[in-house]
Amino acid sequence: MSADDPIDGPLTGIKVIDVGILVQGPQAAALLCDMGAEVIKVELPGVGDQARYIFLSHEDHRSAYFNACNRGKRGLSLNLSQPEGVEIFKKLIVDTDVLVSNFSTGTLDAWGLGYEDLKAINPALIWAAGNTFGPNGDDRNRKGADLAAQCAGGLAKTTGRDGDPPSPVGVTIADHIGSLNMVCGILSALHAREHSGQGQKVEVSLLGGQIWAQAAEYTHYLMTGNVPGRSNYGHPLIRGGYRIYATQDGWFGLVGVPPNSLDELLIGVDRADMLVDERIATMGTDEGRAWFLRELEVAFAKKTTTEWCETFEGTSIRYAPVRDYDEAAADHNLWVNGYLTSDIDDQGETQIVVGSPIHMSETPLHPGMRAPSLGEHTDVILKELGYAESEIAKLRELRVV
Repeated sequence: MSADDPIDGPLTGIKVIDVGILVQGPQAAALLCDMGAEVIKVELPGVGDQARYIFLSHEDHRSAYFNACNRGKRGLSLNLSQPEGVEIFKKLIVDTDVLVSNFSTGTLDAWGLGYEDLKAINPALIWAAGNTFGPNGDDRNRKGADLAAQCAGGLAKTTGRDGDPPSPVGVTIADHIGSLNMVCGILSALHAREHSGQGQKVEVSLLGGQIWAQAAEYTHYLMTGNVPGRSNYGHPLIRGGYRIYATQDGWFGLVGVPPNSLDELLIGVDRADMLVDERIATMGTDEGRAWFLRELEVAFAKKTTTEWCETFEGTSIRYAPVRDYDEAAADHNLWVNGYLTSDIDDQGETQIVVGSPIHMSETPLHPGMRAPSLGEHTDVILKELGYAESEIAKLRELRVV
């Protein structure tokens, strides 16, 4: 699917304006686009979204971040700090359903495009905004990004092993969770509007998303006063054999060992003798678990990851090989589920993209294949708003578009 080749989806007929940058806002708008919404990406003329400058390399100035978060959208360049730009934007808002942004708090208000400003133009508008630290409190105006939320929310101190320095997760996880929370809020607001006819303000944050993602771990802390601690190859609160183990050539993930699967596991790793070892009854203690994990570490080191997957295929044991992106992308299951997909874009080029994670039987999602170039659809969109070619030319001279 491309921006010029829309396909009906669950949000067909919904119009979204995306003025977001980097990941949190744009990825939320990308998922709405996959759902069938018409999404217009608004960027500063001559500059664009900051994500455009996260290059693949010094020589290759394409951006994985920009393409991943903006595929399927139409592109409009517009300077919102100029009165003429604000005027155009307000014309766009008249029939817009959702506005998505993740600027620093107060940026849109300073341009006269805050919630109350736009509500006066379109009472049905859903004005969705994300920031780093939350809409209230002393930190609401602090600038930040994904890493700030991972640090401030405690996530960076949960990964790794005891004694190691803190380590961020190797993806922009706070941004991704923030984008999903924004989509949830927007969909809820669209549903509420069906009954009230009124739009509303939806606000999310990277920090809030991090706390929500660690709800069980934070609840453990709130109930006990004890910080759960590091993952140590597994999870600090999940005992038993729940962790990853080194193999002859890689790593193998053992996803817990329920009591009724213990025999099957130990027979599978050729350690049936452990079933009659009196220490097996102490697995619930720190000492007993340490013994159990040590024995499993020795056992799993004797075969390759593939051999262990073959050993436990078809059993009740829950497992997974520890893979990198290259290994995962070779798995046909990612493709048959549409998690990775390919198609022809509007320029006739074959594109391979990350697909949509949601399956719907009657109104399926369709991922866009290509992100717009900076301001690619500016003239078309302005003409849709009633601007003549001479007026558009004048706006270009003034660097409004």
